[in-house]
Amino acid sequence: MTQPSHLAGALRHRRYPLTAWPWRALAYAASTLPVVGVLAVAWSVVAAPLLLVASALRRGRPVDVPVLAALAVLALAALAVAPLASAPVAALERWRLRLVDDRPLAGPLRRGPAARWASAAAWREVAYAAWLATAVPLAYGTFGLLVLLDVTLVAGPWLTGGGERIVLIWATVDSPAGAVPYAVAGVLAAPALVYLAGLLVVGQATVARWLLDGAPDAVALREVTRSRARLMGAYEAERRRIERDVHDGAQPRLTSLSLQLGLARLDVPDGSPAAGPLDAAHEQAKELMVTLRGIVQGIRPRQLTELGLAGAVGDLAGRSVVPVTVHADLPRPVPELVEATAWYVVSEALGNVARHAHARHAVVRLTRTDRRLVVEVEDDGRGGADPARGTGLTGLADRVGAVDGRLLLASPPGGPTLVRVELPCRP
Repeated sequence: MTQPSHLAGALRHRRYPLTAWPWRALAYAASTLPVVGVLAVAWSVVAAPLLLVASALRRGRPVDVPVLAALAVLALAALAVAPLASAPVAALERWRLRLVDDRPLAGPLRRGPAARWASAAAWREVAYAAWLATAVPLAYGTFGLLVLLDVTLVAGPWLTGGGERIVLIWATVDSPAGAVPYAVAGVLAAPALVYLAGLLVVGQATVARWLLDGAPDAVALREVTRSRARLMGAYEAERRRIERDVHDGAQPRLTSLSLQLGLARLDVPDGSPAAGPLDAAHEQAKELMVTLRGIVQGIRPRQLTELGLAGAVGDLAGRSVVPVTVHADLPRPVPELVEATAWYVVSEALGNVARHAHARHAVVRLTRTDRRLVVEVEDDGRGGADPARGTGLTGLADRVGAVDGRLLLASPPGGPTLVRVELPCRP
Protein backbone atom coordinates (compact mmCIF):
# COMPACT_ATOMS: atom_id res chain seq x y z
CA MET A 1 0.00 0.00 0.00
CA THR A 2 1.32 3.44 -0.90
CA GLN A 3 2.18 5.49 2.15
CA PRO A 4 0.41 8.88 2.32
CA SER A 5 2.61 11.92 1.91
CA HIS A 6 0.48 14.27 3.99
CA LEU A 7 -1.68 14.18 7.10
CA ALA A 8 -4.97 14.60 5.22
CA GLY A 9 -4.31 11.38 3.32
CA ALA A 10 -3.19 9.54 6.46
CA LEU A 11 -6.44 10.41 8.28
CA ARG A 12 -8.39 8.31 5.77
CA HIS A 13 -6.59 5.11 6.78
CA ARG A 14 -7.98 2.90 9.51
CA ARG A 15 -4.56 2.40 11.08
CA TYR A 16 -3.99 6.13 11.48
CA PRO A 17 -3.78 6.05 15.33
CA LEU A 18 -1.09 3.36 15.10
CA THR A 19 1.16 5.28 12.71
CA ALA A 20 3.60 8.12 13.27
CA TRP A 21 1.18 10.70 11.86
CA PRO A 22 -0.59 11.49 15.18
CA TRP A 23 2.81 12.25 16.73
CA ARG A 24 3.75 14.41 13.76
CA ALA A 25 0.45 16.27 14.13
CA LEU A 26 1.17 16.70 17.85
CA ALA A 27 4.64 18.09 17.06
CA TYR A 28 3.14 20.51 14.55
CA ALA A 29 0.48 21.68 17.00
CA ALA A 30 2.98 22.03 19.86
CA SER A 31 5.37 24.07 17.71
CA THR A 32 2.44 26.24 16.62
CA LEU A 33 1.80 27.50 20.15
CA PRO A 34 4.89 29.75 20.53
CA VAL A 35 4.44 31.16 17.02
CA VAL A 36 0.79 31.91 17.66
CA GLY A 37 1.62 33.39 21.06
CA VAL A 38 4.09 35.90 19.65
CA LEU A 39 1.78 36.87 16.77
CA ALA A 40 -1.25 37.19 19.06
CA VAL A 41 0.64 39.56 21.37
CA ALA A 42 1.81 41.66 18.40
CA TRP A 43 -1.73 41.68 17.01
CA SER A 44 -3.22 42.73 20.35
CA VAL A 45 -0.79 45.65 20.62
CA VAL A 46 -2.18 47.05 17.38
CA ALA A 47 -5.78 45.86 17.57
CA ALA A 48 -6.63 46.48 21.24
CA PRO A 49 -6.42 50.32 21.10
CA LEU A 50 -8.38 50.34 17.85
CA LEU A 51 -11.09 48.16 19.35
CA LEU A 52 -11.31 50.32 22.46
CA VAL A 53 -11.73 53.47 20.40
CA ALA A 54 -14.30 51.79 18.15
CA SER A 55 -16.25 50.67 21.23
CA ALA A 56 -16.16 54.19 22.66
CA LEU A 57 -17.40 55.70 19.43
CA ARG A 58 -20.20 53.15 19.22
CA ARG A 59 -21.36 54.11 22.70
CA GLY A 60 -21.31 57.80 21.82
CA ARG A 61 -18.35 58.72 24.00
CA PRO A 62 -16.08 61.50 22.71
CA VAL A 63 -12.56 60.60 21.61
CA ASP A 64 -9.80 63.18 21.36
CA VAL A 65 -8.54 64.00 17.89
CA PRO A 66 -4.86 63.43 18.86
CA VAL A 67 -5.80 59.94 20.01
CA LEU A 68 -7.48 59.21 16.68
CA ALA A 69 -4.47 60.59 14.79
CA ALA A 70 -2.07 58.49 16.85
CA LEU A 71 -4.10 55.37 16.23
CA ALA A 72 -4.27 56.11 12.51
CA VAL A 73 -0.49 56.49 12.40
CA LEU A 74 -0.13 53.23 14.35
CA ALA A 75 -2.41 51.37 11.95
CA LEU A 76 -0.62 52.72 8.87
CA ALA A 77 2.77 51.87 10.35
CA ALA A 78 1.65 48.33 11.11
CA LEU A 79 0.32 47.98 7.57
CA ALA A 80 3.59 49.25 6.13
CA VAL A 81 5.73 46.93 8.24
CA ALA A 82 3.51 43.86 7.76
CA PRO A 83 4.96 42.66 4.40
CA LEU A 84 8.48 42.74 5.84
CA ALA A 85 7.59 41.27 9.25
CA SER A 86 5.63 38.41 7.70
CA ALA A 87 8.62 37.14 5.69
CA PRO A 88 10.39 35.29 8.54
CA VAL A 89 7.06 33.96 9.81
CA ALA A 90 6.26 32.58 6.36
CA ALA A 91 9.71 31.00 6.06
CA LEU A 92 9.30 29.30 9.44
CA GLU A 93 5.80 28.10 8.54
CA ARG A 94 6.98 26.61 5.25
CA TRP A 95 9.66 24.72 7.16
CA ARG A 96 7.21 23.54 9.85
CA LEU A 97 4.69 22.41 7.26
CA ARG A 98 6.99 19.50 6.40
CA LEU A 99 6.04 17.93 9.73
CA VAL A 100 2.58 17.08 8.38
CA ASP A 101 2.98 17.44 4.59
CA ASP A 102 5.88 15.96 2.66
CA ARG A 103 4.81 17.49 -0.63
CA PRO A 104 7.12 20.28 -1.84
CA LEU A 105 5.99 23.85 -1.35
CA ALA A 106 7.40 26.53 -3.61
CA GLY A 107 8.72 29.65 -1.99
CA PRO A 108 8.20 33.15 -3.37
CA LEU A 109 10.50 34.75 -5.89
CA ARG A 110 13.47 36.37 -4.17
CA ARG A 111 13.18 40.11 -4.50
CA GLY A 112 14.37 43.16 -2.66
CA PRO A 113 12.53 44.47 0.41
CA ALA A 114 10.95 47.31 -1.55
CA ALA A 115 9.33 44.89 -4.00
CA ARG A 116 7.39 43.09 -1.26
CA TRP A 117 4.79 45.85 -1.05
CA ALA A 118 3.83 45.17 -4.68
CA SER A 119 4.00 41.38 -4.38
CA ALA A 120 0.78 39.39 -4.12
CA ALA A 121 2.72 36.54 -2.47
CA ALA A 122 3.89 38.90 0.30
CA TRP A 123 0.36 40.03 1.07
CA ARG A 124 -0.77 36.41 1.17
CA GLU A 125 1.92 35.88 3.81
CA VAL A 126 0.51 38.86 5.74
CA ALA A 127 -2.96 37.30 5.52
CA TYR A 128 -1.60 34.02 6.85
CA ALA A 129 0.13 35.76 9.77
CA ALA A 130 -3.12 37.57 10.60
CA TRP A 131 -4.98 34.26 10.44
CA LEU A 132 -2.44 32.70 12.82
CA ALA A 133 -2.86 35.59 15.26
CA THR A 134 -6.69 35.54 15.30
CA ALA A 135 -8.41 32.36 14.13
CA VAL A 136 -5.84 29.76 15.20
CA PRO A 137 -5.83 30.76 18.90
CA LEU A 138 -9.62 30.43 18.99
CA ALA A 139 -9.48 26.99 17.37
CA TYR A 140 -6.70 25.76 19.63
CA GLY A 141 -8.38 27.21 22.70
CA THR A 142 -11.62 25.41 21.91
CA PHE A 143 -9.78 22.15 21.38
CA GLY A 144 -7.85 22.69 24.63
CA LEU A 145 -11.14 23.05 26.53
CA LEU A 146 -12.35 19.75 25.03
CA VAL A 147 -9.11 18.02 26.08
CA LEU A 148 -9.38 19.50 29.57
CA LEU A 149 -12.97 18.28 29.83
CA ASP A 150 -11.98 14.79 28.74
CA VAL A 151 -9.09 14.69 31.24
CA THR A 152 -11.49 15.80 33.97
CA LEU A 153 -13.91 13.02 33.07
CA VAL A 154 -11.18 10.37 33.15
CA ALA A 155 -9.77 11.69 36.45
CA GLY A 156 -13.21 12.01 38.04
CA PRO A 157 -12.96 8.91 40.29
CA TRP A 158 -9.71 10.20 41.79
CA LEU A 159 -10.89 13.80 42.11
CA THR A 160 -13.87 12.68 44.22
CA GLY A 161 -11.84 10.32 46.39
CA GLY A 162 -11.70 12.71 49.36
CA GLY A 163 -15.44 13.34 49.46
CA GLU A 164 -15.15 16.42 47.22
CA ARG A 165 -18.10 17.30 45.04
CA ILE A 166 -17.19 18.00 41.38
CA VAL A 167 -19.24 18.96 38.35
CA LEU A 168 -18.86 16.65 35.34
CA ILE A 169 -20.56 18.14 32.28
CA TRP A 170 -24.07 18.73 33.62
CA ALA A 171 -24.06 16.50 36.74
CA THR A 172 -22.60 16.93 40.22
CA VAL A 173 -20.69 13.88 41.45
CA ASP A 174 -19.65 13.32 45.07
CA SER A 175 -18.36 9.72 45.00
CA PRO A 176 -15.88 7.70 42.92
CA ALA A 177 -18.59 5.22 41.94
CA GLY A 178 -20.72 7.99 40.50
CA ALA A 179 -17.77 9.29 38.46
CA VAL A 180 -16.88 5.93 36.90
CA PRO A 181 -19.41 6.13 33.99
CA TYR A 182 -18.06 9.55 33.10
CA ALA A 183 -14.50 8.24 33.21
CA VAL A 184 -15.44 5.41 30.84
CA ALA A 185 -17.01 7.97 28.49
CA GLY A 186 -13.83 10.02 28.66
CA VAL A 187 -11.68 7.02 27.74
CA LEU A 188 -13.96 6.17 24.83
CA ALA A 189 -13.83 9.79 23.62
CA ALA A 190 -10.03 9.89 23.57
CA PRO A 191 -9.67 8.34 20.04
CA ALA A 192 -12.19 10.86 18.74
CA LEU A 193 -10.02 13.64 20.15
CA VAL A 194 -7.01 12.15 18.36
CA TYR A 195 -8.85 12.38 15.02
CA LEU A 196 -10.22 15.82 15.89
CA ALA A 197 -6.68 17.02 16.58
CA GLY A 198 -5.64 15.63 13.21
CA LEU A 199 -8.49 17.49 11.50
CA LEU A 200 -7.53 20.71 13.27
CA VAL A 201 -3.93 20.40 12.10
CA VAL A 202 -5.08 19.47 8.57
CA GLY A 203 -7.15 22.65 8.44
CA GLN A 204 -4.20 24.75 9.52
CA ALA A 205 -1.85 23.02 7.06
CA THR A 206 -4.35 23.45 4.22
CA VAL A 207 -4.59 27.18 4.81
CA ALA A 208 -0.80 27.36 5.05
CA ARG A 209 -0.34 25.59 1.71
CA TRP A 210 -3.04 27.74 0.09
CA LEU A 211 -1.61 31.08 1.25
CA LEU A 212 2.12 30.31 1.34
CA ASP A 213 2.48 28.52 -1.96
CA GLY A 214 4.79 30.68 -4.07
CA ALA A 215 2.43 31.10 -7.02
CA PRO A 216 3.68 33.50 -9.69
CA ASP A 217 2.58 37.08 -9.40
CA ALA A 218 0.64 38.92 -12.05
CA VAL A 219 3.85 40.35 -13.50
CA ALA A 220 5.21 36.85 -14.09
CA LEU A 221 1.93 35.73 -15.61
CA ARG A 222 1.96 38.63 -18.01
CA GLU A 223 5.51 37.74 -19.01
CA VAL A 224 4.46 34.16 -19.71
CA THR A 225 1.66 35.44 -21.89
CA ARG A 226 4.02 37.68 -23.80
CA SER A 227 6.45 34.78 -24.24
CA ARG A 228 3.68 32.64 -25.66
CA ALA A 229 2.69 35.45 -28.01
CA ARG A 230 6.29 35.73 -29.21
CA LEU A 231 6.45 31.97 -29.74
CA MET A 232 3.22 31.95 -31.73
CA GLY A 233 4.44 34.86 -33.84
CA ALA A 234 7.71 33.05 -34.60
CA TYR A 235 5.79 29.88 -35.43
CA GLU A 236 3.51 31.79 -37.81
CA ALA A 237 6.50 33.41 -39.55
CA GLU A 238 8.18 30.01 -39.98
CA ARG A 239 4.96 28.55 -41.35
CA ARG A 240 4.70 31.34 -43.90
CA ARG A 241 8.32 30.74 -44.94
CA ILE A 242 7.60 27.04 -45.53
CA GLU A 243 4.53 28.02 -47.53
CA ARG A 244 6.57 30.30 -49.77
CA ASP A 245 9.27 27.67 -50.24
CA VAL A 246 6.74 25.04 -51.22
CA HIS A 247 4.75 27.37 -53.44
CA ASP A 248 7.73 28.95 -55.21
CA GLY A 249 10.09 25.96 -55.26
CA ALA A 250 8.50 22.53 -55.11
CA GLN A 251 5.24 23.29 -56.90
CA PRO A 252 6.77 24.73 -60.13
CA ARG A 253 9.24 21.85 -60.38
CA LEU A 254 6.47 19.32 -59.85
CA THR A 255 4.36 21.05 -62.52
CA SER A 256 7.30 20.93 -64.92
CA LEU A 257 7.80 17.23 -64.19
CA SER A 258 4.12 16.52 -64.88
CA LEU A 259 4.30 18.38 -68.22
CA GLN A 260 7.45 16.49 -69.27
CA LEU A 261 5.83 13.16 -68.40
CA GLY A 262 2.79 14.14 -70.43
CA LEU A 263 4.93 15.10 -73.45
CA ALA A 264 6.92 11.90 -73.13
CA ARG A 265 3.71 9.90 -73.12
CA LEU A 266 2.64 11.52 -76.38
CA ASP A 267 5.85 10.29 -78.04
CA VAL A 268 5.39 6.69 -76.85
CA PRO A 269 3.06 4.39 -78.83
CA ASP A 270 0.10 2.95 -76.93
CA GLY A 271 1.28 -0.61 -77.27
CA SER A 272 4.83 0.12 -76.12
CA PRO A 273 6.06 -1.48 -72.85
CA ALA A 274 6.90 2.03 -71.55
CA ALA A 275 3.36 3.37 -72.05
CA GLY A 276 1.92 1.84 -68.89
CA PRO A 277 4.66 3.09 -66.51
CA LEU A 278 4.55 6.55 -68.09
CA ASP A 279 0.78 6.75 -67.60
CA ALA A 280 1.14 5.68 -63.97
CA ALA A 281 3.95 8.19 -63.36
CA HIS A 282 1.90 10.96 -64.97
CA GLU A 283 -1.14 10.19 -62.80
CA GLN A 284 0.99 10.03 -59.65
CA ALA A 285 2.57 13.38 -60.48
CA LYS A 286 -0.87 14.95 -60.89
CA GLU A 287 -2.07 13.40 -57.61
CA LEU A 288 1.05 14.67 -55.87
CA MET A 289 0.31 18.16 -57.16
CA VAL A 290 -3.19 18.01 -55.65
CA THR A 291 -1.74 16.76 -52.35
CA LEU A 292 0.92 19.45 -52.29
CA ARG A 293 -1.68 22.09 -53.08
CA GLY A 294 -3.72 20.86 -50.11
CA ILE A 295 -0.64 21.01 -47.87
CA VAL A 296 0.09 24.58 -48.93
CA GLN A 297 -3.52 25.53 -48.34
CA GLY A 298 -3.34 23.90 -44.91
CA ILE A 299 -0.31 25.99 -43.97
CA ARG A 300 -2.17 29.20 -44.68
CA PRO A 301 -5.42 29.18 -46.62
CA ARG A 302 -4.99 30.77 -50.01
CA GLN A 303 -8.42 32.41 -49.68
CA LEU A 304 -7.21 34.47 -46.73
CA THR A 305 -4.39 35.96 -48.75
CA GLU A 306 -6.56 36.65 -51.79
CA LEU A 307 -9.95 37.51 -50.27
CA GLY A 308 -9.36 38.52 -46.65
CA LEU A 309 -11.17 37.03 -43.69
CA ALA A 310 -14.73 37.99 -44.69
CA GLY A 311 -14.24 36.75 -48.27
CA ALA A 312 -12.53 33.53 -47.13
CA VAL A 313 -15.38 32.78 -44.72
CA GLY A 314 -17.85 33.51 -47.50
CA ASP A 315 -15.97 31.04 -49.69
CA LEU A 316 -16.28 28.40 -46.92
CA ALA A 317 -19.99 29.12 -46.65
CA GLY A 318 -20.43 28.76 -50.40
CA ARG A 319 -18.78 25.32 -50.39
CA SER A 320 -20.72 24.06 -47.35
CA VAL A 321 -23.33 21.34 -47.90
CA VAL A 322 -25.54 23.15 -45.36
CA PRO A 323 -26.84 26.60 -46.40
CA VAL A 324 -24.83 29.23 -44.48
CA THR A 325 -25.43 32.95 -44.04
CA VAL A 326 -22.43 35.15 -43.24
CA HIS A 327 -22.62 38.47 -41.38
CA ALA A 328 -19.28 40.28 -41.21
CA ASP A 329 -18.64 43.55 -39.39
CA LEU A 330 -14.90 44.12 -39.76
CA PRO A 331 -14.23 47.87 -39.84
CA ARG A 332 -10.49 47.38 -39.23
CA PRO A 333 -7.94 44.81 -40.42
CA VAL A 334 -7.41 41.69 -38.30
CA PRO A 335 -3.89 40.50 -37.35
CA GLU A 336 -2.71 37.61 -39.53
CA LEU A 337 -2.45 35.08 -36.71
CA VAL A 338 -5.93 35.93 -35.42
CA GLU A 339 -7.25 35.88 -38.98
CA ALA A 340 -5.91 32.37 -39.61
CA THR A 341 -7.26 31.12 -36.27
CA ALA A 342 -10.70 32.54 -37.03
CA TRP A 343 -10.71 30.86 -40.46
CA TYR A 344 -9.86 27.49 -38.95
CA VAL A 345 -12.57 27.98 -36.32
CA VAL A 346 -15.21 28.60 -38.97
CA SER A 347 -13.92 25.76 -41.15
CA GLU A 348 -13.99 23.24 -38.30
CA ALA A 349 -17.32 24.47 -36.95
CA LEU A 350 -19.02 24.26 -40.37
CA GLY A 351 -17.50 20.81 -40.83
CA ASN A 352 -19.05 19.73 -37.53
CA VAL A 353 -22.39 21.17 -38.63
CA ALA A 354 -22.28 19.14 -41.85
CA ARG A 355 -21.16 15.91 -40.15
CA HIS A 356 -23.03 15.86 -36.85
CA ALA A 357 -25.71 18.54 -36.48
CA HIS A 358 -28.34 17.43 -39.05
CA ALA A 359 -29.01 21.14 -39.49
CA ARG A 360 -30.97 22.89 -42.21
CA HIS A 361 -29.26 26.27 -41.89
CA ALA A 362 -26.26 27.89 -40.20
CA VAL A 363 -25.18 31.45 -39.52
CA VAL A 364 -21.62 32.80 -39.19
CA ARG A 365 -21.07 36.16 -37.53
CA LEU A 366 -17.75 38.02 -37.50
CA THR A 367 -17.53 41.12 -35.28
CA ARG A 368 -14.39 43.22 -34.81
CA THR A 369 -14.22 45.51 -31.78
CA ASP A 370 -11.37 47.62 -30.48
CA ARG A 371 -9.64 44.77 -28.66
CA ARG A 372 -11.03 41.50 -29.94
CA LEU A 373 -12.55 39.54 -32.80
CA VAL A 374 -15.72 37.60 -32.00
CA VAL A 375 -16.60 34.61 -34.19
CA GLU A 376 -20.00 32.95 -33.79
CA VAL A 377 -21.23 29.88 -35.66
CA GLU A 378 -24.84 28.95 -34.96
CA ASP A 379 -26.93 26.14 -36.46
CA ASP A 380 -30.50 24.90 -36.05
CA GLY A 381 -29.50 21.25 -35.70
CA ARG A 382 -30.18 18.67 -33.02
CA GLY A 383 -27.68 20.06 -30.47
CA GLY A 384 -26.03 17.97 -27.80
CA ALA A 385 -22.47 18.74 -28.92
CA ASP A 386 -19.98 17.38 -26.39
CA PRO A 387 -16.20 17.93 -26.59
CA ALA A 388 -15.66 14.58 -24.84
CA ARG A 389 -17.15 12.74 -27.81
CA GLY A 390 -14.35 13.75 -30.13
CA THR A 391 -16.21 16.23 -32.35
CA GLY A 392 -13.08 18.34 -32.83
CA LEU A 393 -14.07 20.94 -30.24
CA THR A 394 -11.18 20.06 -27.93
CA GLY A 395 -8.60 20.61 -30.65
CA LEU A 396 -10.39 23.80 -31.64
CA ALA A 397 -10.25 25.04 -28.05
CA ASP A 398 -6.52 24.27 -27.96
CA ARG A 399 -5.96 26.28 -31.17
CA VAL A 400 -7.95 29.19 -29.76
CA GLY A 401 -6.14 29.02 -26.43
CA ALA A 402 -2.77 29.18 -28.19
CA VAL A 403 -3.54 32.80 -29.18
CA ASP A 404 -4.90 33.61 -25.70
CA GLY A 405 -8.52 33.38 -26.81
CA ARG A 406 -11.43 31.44 -25.39
CA LEU A 407 -14.13 29.19 -26.81
CA LEU A 408 -17.69 29.11 -25.46
CA LEU A 409 -20.22 26.43 -26.36
CA ALA A 410 -24.00 26.30 -25.93
CA SER A 411 -25.58 23.13 -27.32
CA PRO A 412 -28.62 21.89 -25.39
CA PRO A 413 -30.29 18.66 -26.59
CA GLY A 414 -32.62 19.55 -29.43
CA GLY A 415 -30.56 22.58 -30.41
CA PRO A 416 -29.67 25.14 -31.42
CA THR A 417 -25.88 24.97 -31.15
CA LEU A 418 -23.79 28.12 -30.77
CA VAL A 419 -19.99 28.17 -30.90
CA ARG A 420 -18.57 31.53 -29.81
CA VAL A 421 -14.87 32.28 -30.01
CA GLU A 422 -13.27 35.47 -28.67
CA LEU A 423 -9.80 36.28 -30.00
CA PRO A 424 -7.77 39.22 -28.70
CA CYS A 425 -6.66 41.77 -31.29
CA ARG A 426 -3.80 43.64 -29.69
CA PRO A 427 -2.84 46.94 -31.33
